[in-house]
Amino acid sequence: MTRDLHPWPRTEAEAVAIQERLRSAVRVEDPPQIRTAAGLDVAYRDADEVVAVVTVLDVATLSVVDSSVVRGEAGFPYVPGLFAFREAPPLLTALDELSVRPDVLVCDGQGLAHPRRFGLACHLGVLTGLPSIGVGKTAMGRCEPPGEERGDWSPLHLDGEVVGRALRTQRGVKPVFVSVGHRFTLDAACDLVLRLAPEYRLPETTRTADHLGRVQD
Repeated sequence: MTRDLHPWPRTEAEAVAIQERLRSAVRVEDPPQIRTAAGLDVAYRDADEVVAVVTVLDVATLSVVDSSVVRGEAGFPYVPGLFAFREAPPLLTALDELSVRPDVLVCDGQGLAHPRRFGLACHLGVLTGLPSIGVGKTAMGRCEPPGEERGDWSPLHLDGEVVGRALRTQRGVKPVFVSVGHRFTLDAACDLVLRLAPEYRLPETTRTADHLGRVQD
């Protein structure tokens, strides 16, 4: 599933250079029909031991139709803005172990809402060629609080540019922060997140992946 577009870096400078080079490959466009959505999450057992989890959900029923768990050691240090170089390698391995190819990757992190406009969702989307979106729990940028009703949103700004939205998925609950990863539009990304979050703040893709990661020994 993965295209070999770069070697995995050893230094911060090499990682930044990869982001700068690949960010022009991100496409913002109407997505294809979405029938299955993958939730991607990484749990940490200590500073460097990781458990990468992917769950694939049927979007119509929100039932899990496939999943994969990969354990390993993070091969890159903890550097803000470069999380993809810690989390993408085990997540890509987990994606390759799936028997169901998802129509979209829903990442627990950022897409274009990133200092170099190339967060984890962008990186995984470009490397796999799959549509992808980022759904963050915290804002990367600045925004006004959206209205209190489900579906209300406000623009998320970074360096004077709109890079995503603060989206209220449940009435009176803190918003999530949605940004495009690859081969998606922001409107379509927010519509999908609302479909995936009928009851709780976080989409079921994130919730199922997080739960599966937590129950691993």
